[in-house]
Amino acid sequence: MNFDHAAFSPYRELIDALSLARGKPSLDDLNALAAMHGTTQSRGLPLRFFAPGGRLSARDYETHILHTGQVPTRPDTWHDVLNALVWLRFPGFKSALNAAHGEAIEHETDARRGRRRDALTVLDESGVWVISRDPHLPRLLIEHAWQTLFLDRRHDVETRMAFVVVGHALLEKALAPYPAMTGKCLMLISDALDTDAAEMAAVNALETIDTPRQLAPLPIQGVPGWDAANRCEGYYANRDVFRPLN
Repeated sequence: MNFDHAAFSPYRELIDALSLARGKPSLDDLNALAAMHGTTQSRGLPLRFFAPGGRLSARDYETHILHTGQVPTRPDTWHDVLNALVWLRFPGFKSALNAAHGEAIEHETDARRGRRRDALTVLDESGVWVISRDPHLPRLLIEHAWQTLFLDRRHDVETRMAFVVVGHALLEKALAPYPAMTGKCLMLISDALDTDAAEMAAVNALETIDTPRQLAPLPIQGVPGWDAANRCEGYYANRDVFRPLN
């Protein structure tokens, strides 16, 4: 498998430890790493991965992790393996997502998922942390000012912003990247671009997210350096990918 895409940069050490380039790891491999690092979930229970006996509903999936620390994981699918990868790399953030789901479920009166849980699910599947030392740069992203941000302000983006993919479905797409791959952004203003420091900021930011409408879209191939072709001005003129703000 090809893990060369920049979206996998925060996960390099784990990718090598699990030999993911050669294929999917076993549950024993995943659990050995979780145990070695003492990884826990929001209630302090040891995090472990197990193969579910059947398909769980979204509510049962989140509740099971919250109550047991066990993450249902189909080891024969990259989707679930990459979910485990994010759990191992950013357990604080994933635990906070899971705890937020649990809290929201307690306030739901029927099986329908509310807007809060919709937003949490979007972040879990397609989330991107947008870390910026300049509070004005994320505004350009929100306004879909793609050329201004990624061409005119390219140097500022390269030196004052960082982008961290935490959505496992988006990571799965990055195994075979294409122009329209789109993440949903959790904006983080920070004096430092350190990925580990950003995790706590991301956990705190979750408290302010009530609806998917708060999560701006980002075609991640437009991030400088994430596609060699995006140095060309015409790259951002593709309105099928870099859509103007409606």
